[in-house]
Amino acid sequence: MARETSLSRRSFVKTTGALGLLSAAGAATSQTLFGETTPKAFADEGSDEKTVWTHCHVNCGGACVLQCHLRDGELSSVESDNTGNAEFGGFQARACLRGRSIRRWLGGPDRLNYPMKRVEGTKRGDGQYERISWDEALDTIANEFKRITETYGNEAVFIQECSGVEQNLMMNNPFFRLFNLCGGEITRYGNYSNAALSFGAAPYTYGDKSFATRSFKTLKEGQLVVLFGNAPADTRMAGDGAGYDLNVAREQKGVRIICIDCRRSEIAANQGVEWIPILPGTDAALVAGLAHVLITENLVDLDFLHTYCVGYDEETLPEGAPANSSYVAYIMGTGYDMVEKTPAWASEITKIPEERIVKLAHEIAEADPCFIAQGWGPQRHANGDSAARAIMLLPQLVGQVGKPGTNSGAREGNGGFDFPTLPTGKNPIKTQIPQYLWPEAIKDGPSLTATKDGIRGAERLSTSIKMLVNYGNNMMANQNGDINFTTDILRDESLCEFIIQYDVNMTDSCNYADIILPDLTPQETYSLSAAGENNDSLGLWPGQPLYEPKYERREIYEVCGELAKRLGVYDEYSEGGLTREDWCRKLWDELREEQPQIPPYDEAVAQGIYKEDMPVEDKTEDFIKDPEANPLKTETGKIQIYAPELAKFAAEWELPEGDEICPIPAYTPGFEGAGSQTEQYPLLITGFHSKTTTHSSYANNDWIHATAPFSAWINPMDAQERGIADGETVGIETARGELRIAAKVTNRIMPGVVAIPQGAWHKADMQGDRIDHGGCINTLTSRHVNPVSKGTGQHSNIGQVKKVEA
Repeated sequence: MARETSLSRRSFVKTTGALGLLSAAGAATSQTLFGETTPKAFADEGSDEKTVWTHCHVNCGGACVLQCHLRDGELSSVESDNTGNAEFGGFQARACLRGRSIRRWLGGPDRLNYPMKRVEGTKRGDGQYERISWDEALDTIANEFKRITETYGNEAVFIQECSGVEQNLMMNNPFFRLFNLCGGEITRYGNYSNAALSFGAAPYTYGDKSFATRSFKTLKEGQLVVLFGNAPADTRMAGDGAGYDLNVAREQKGVRIICIDCRRSEIAANQGVEWIPILPGTDAALVAGLAHVLITENLVDLDFLHTYCVGYDEETLPEGAPANSSYVAYIMGTGYDMVEKTPAWASEITKIPEERIVKLAHEIAEADPCFIAQGWGPQRHANGDSAARAIMLLPQLVGQVGKPGTNSGAREGNGGFDFPTLPTGKNPIKTQIPQYLWPEAIKDGPSLTATKDGIRGAERLSTSIKMLVNYGNNMMANQNGDINFTTDILRDESLCEFIIQYDVNMTDSCNYADIILPDLTPQETYSLSAAGENNDSLGLWPGQPLYEPKYERREIYEVCGELAKRLGVYDEYSEGGLTREDWCRKLWDELREEQPQIPPYDEAVAQGIYKEDMPVEDKTEDFIKDPEANPLKTETGKIQIYAPELAKFAAEWELPEGDEICPIPAYTPGFEGAGSQTEQYPLLITGFHSKTTTHSSYANNDWIHATAPFSAWINPMDAQERGIADGETVGIETARGELRIAAKVTNRIMPGVVAIPQGAWHKADMQGDRIDHGGCINTLTSRHVNPVSKGTGQHSNIGQVKKVEA
C-alpha cells in the first residue's frame, strides 16, 4: 500500500455511522429457557433488519448486555437486556449511559482505521504519523522484538495493563501468549484500581481480599450501611451493578445508608441517605476517633476481638511484638506516637464535628447487622495501605465480620461465573515490577530494588524497559500520575527504544508510539464475557460481530498470530490454527465441563444471552464457626490488627522520608495529605470516577458528556473567595502542572477540597506551556506510591484554583 506522508492526526480517523437517538424498542421473543424469556438473536431470513447480541466491554466491573439493531449492515439503534423479570428476583444486565451510547463510540471521529508509524525525523509527542501497510507494521514489530531481546534480554519487554477492556475473552493475553513462546517478558503485579487494598491491606489483615465480602443483595430489612469513599451509583450503576442493588435495598428494604466522602456522590444524593463530609485521605483518623469512643464506652465486642483477632490489645499481641504496640495502646496514647486519638483529635484532622463522630460510633455499635464497605477512593491516597486496613478494622471492633448481613470492611461483592480466558502459557521470566512504577522502570530500571521499590523475583531489575506494548489502554498520556514527568521519559528514545500503541481511538497516548495499530472493538468481533466481576449475578454473553471489519482494523488474536508466524511460533501460538471464534467455542466448552447446565455454544448464541439465578452468599464464614480448624491465610492464621509481616517490612525496607509502614492501621497524613497545605497551594485536589466515563473510555463521546460535562467541583465558599462563578473556566495548578476546566460550584463538595473527574483526554502543547486544556487530572497528580503495595497514591495533592480566560 502506498504511503501518505506527513499527514495530520485527523487524516486517519473518520466518522462512521450517522448520529441518532438510541432506541427503546423491544425485540420479538421466541423461546423461554431456564425461566428467562429471550428475544431472537437474529431477525427472520429475508429481513433487511437484524439484532445482534453483544455486550459493553469497558473496565467498570460490569459487562452489560447490548442488543444492537442493524439495518442494511449498519448499526441503527441500541437497547439493553430486557429478558427475565428483575422484580421477581432475577437480574437484567441493563447498560448504563456509557453502553447505550455505543454507536457514537463505534463511529466517532477519533476511530483508528489504518496502521501508522511515526514520521521519520519527528519526536514522540509531535503527533506526526504516516499510513503504512499491515505487513510493514508487523515486520517492524517482529524485528524490534528480536533486536531488543537479543540486545538486552527478555526482561526489557513490558506489556502494559489492559485498562480499557474488561471481562474479555482476550484482553492483552495474545501478546503474553506470543512473547512467552519467545522467551517471556517482565510482568507486573498490582493495578491502578485497588493495589493498596488488594496488595497492601487485605493480605495482611484477612490473608485474602475476598474473605467475608458480601454484596448489597445480602442486606437485611432496616439495617445500617456505612460507606467510606464508595460511590456505586456513579461507578457501577448498571442493571446488574452494585449501585442498582443498593438502591433496590434502600427502596424495598428500608436500609439506612451513611456515606462518608469528601463529595456527595449520586448514592448520597438519594432521599434518606446521609452524607458525612470528610477531608480526603483522613479515613484512618476517623476510624481512630470512632475506636476511642467504642473502647472508652465499652462498646467493642471483646469476645470477637479475643477469639478471632491478634493485636487489638496487649493480651492479643502476637509473639515477638513489642510492648505497647497494640491498637488499644495506639488509640489511648500509650504506644507509637503517644497521642490519644480522641474524637476531638479526629475532628481536627477530618473536619467532621466531634459530636457527629461520637454519634456515629454509637450507631455502628448498636447496629446488628452492620454492613461496612469502602470504595477504592480512600486507598488511592498516599496513606492508602493503612487507610484501607483501618476501614477493615472498624467492623472487627464491633464483631460485624463474617456473619450474615455484614461485610469485611473491604469493597462489596462476590462475583459470578469464573470464566476462562485465552491461556498465556508459562513465562520464563519471574521478575515483576509494581504496576505503577513502569515509567521508573523505563527511566532507570536497575535502580529499582526489592526493598526500596517492591521488585519481586529478584533483588533488582537487570535492565530498563526498552520495548513497551500498550494494548487497550490510555496509560501513557492520560491515566498515569504526573503526565509531564511520564511523557518526558517517553519522548527520550534513548530510554524506551520501541513503543506500540494498539487501540480503538487516536488518544493522546498514541502520540508517544512508534507504531499505531487500529483495533476492533469487542462489539466488532467474537467475544465472551461474564456478568460483572463484583456483582452477585450469573450471566454469560457470547458476543457476535455486528458487521464485517471496516477499513483495515484488525483484532488482537489474529494480529499476534501474524507476529507469531514472523517469530516462528505460529503452530504453538494457534494450537494448530485455531481462530478467535474457535477459542470462544473451546473456552465455552471448558466452562460447561464444570457447569453442565450451561447450554451449548451455538444454542447460547441463538438465544443471545444465558442467565441463571445466583444464590446470594450470606453464610457465616467457616473461620467464624471454628477459627482453629479453619485458619486464615495470614501469618498468624487470624484476623490481624497487628500484622507481623508489616513489622518486618518496617524494619527491613527502605522508605522515602515521611513514609511509614506500621503493623497496625495507624493514621499517617502521607505525601501532600491533609495538613500539608501551604500558602501557595492551600487546597486539597482529588479525583473521582465520572458517570460518563470508565477511566478514559467514552471520554470523547459527546453524546453522554452533554448530560454530565467534565467540570471541577468547588465549594461555594472557595469559589467566592476566588471570584469564580459556576460554569466559568478555571486554572488548577499543583507542583506537577496546570490544567483548564469548567468550574462546578456546588455544596456537594466540602470546603477546602476540589474534585476533578478522572478520564478526560489530555490536550496540551507539550513543547510550549504544557497547560492541559482537556481537563485531565493526571496533569496534576503525583507519582508518590504507597509504602507497602507500591500502588498509586495519586489522589493526594495540594494545589490552587484561579479564574482564567476561557
